[in-house]
Amino acid sequence: MKYLSVERASWSDVLNEHKPLLLPAAHDALTARLIQLAGFPAYQIGGFALVGAMHAVPDIDLEHFGENSAAAREIIEASPLPVLVDGDNGYGDVKNVTRTIQGYEDIGASAIFIEDQKSPKKCGHMANREVIPVEEMVAKVRAAVAARSDSRFFIMARTDALGSLGVKEAIERAKRYLDAGADGGYVEGPTNTKELETIGRELGDVPLAVSVLEGGGKTPWLPPAEFSQMGFSMLLYPTTVLFRLTRTIQAALTDLKLGKPMSKDAVNMDQFEQIVDIDHWKEIEKEFQPEARPTSKAA
Repeated sequence: MKYLSVERASWSDVLNEHKPLLLPAAHDALTARLIQLAGFPAYQIGGFALVGAMHAVPDIDLEHFGENSAAAREIIEASPLPVLVDGDNGYGDVKNVTRTIQGYEDIGASAIFIEDQKSPKKCGHMANREVIPVEEMVAKVRAAVAARSDSRFFIMARTDALGSLGVKEAIERAKRYLDAGADGGYVEGPTNTKELETIGRELGDVPLAVSVLEGGGKTPWLPPAEFSQMGFSMLLYPTTVLFRLTRTIQAALTDLKLGKPMSKDAVNMDQFEQIVDIDHWKEIEKEFQPEARPTSKAA
């Protein structure tokens, strides 16, 4: 089933109903479907997982709007859930930001974040990230807000300034971006509870995001309730599904080399066909496929 034209819940409505909002990352259409079936109310399409799965490359600015949006379209088609997409740094100046916002809104995204990293950008939990002047990012935020056709399309501004300029400057930047019209704030890469508490205290009166890269990220893993108490309303998990999936694929390939049968932890054919909704396609076939006519015997 394709869900590009479906009426999705607005991002603000989902935020109001789910506190905090847990956002696993879908790197492909099947993962988006599984997130839906698992009962999550929304999800994200993060650049780290997307480029890693799509081209087996790190998140270091090797892919841009064309490649990422084409993959995102396929993912969005697979689920009616509202989705937050990673807009990186907008892929250029205010013109590129405008195209990015309009492009993702057109394919059914519900929310997007853009960041103030200098190109070439990289994963927000990698070292040596540089940021653009704050006035330049303010202009990008203003362009993003002007570019959307529906005010419900949620625009979040991320700053990567914490690592190089400190938490105080990162918070001040986030405030400038909110003043420019962003609907939510996002300070990337806090490294300890003290920094998290400071960010939440200063910015927690607006929708506020934090990302937790399980398996080696900068930000400590905390229970969702603790993040919520600090003021964070969106909890992004860019690596959790991808890293576990990667280990599972490695284990399956090892078993194949050793001649072992399929693990009992794997789904079977019937279960997989239900996940990909084979009944829907059978109904279409039943309704429209012409009945086979018996062949006449030769005289």
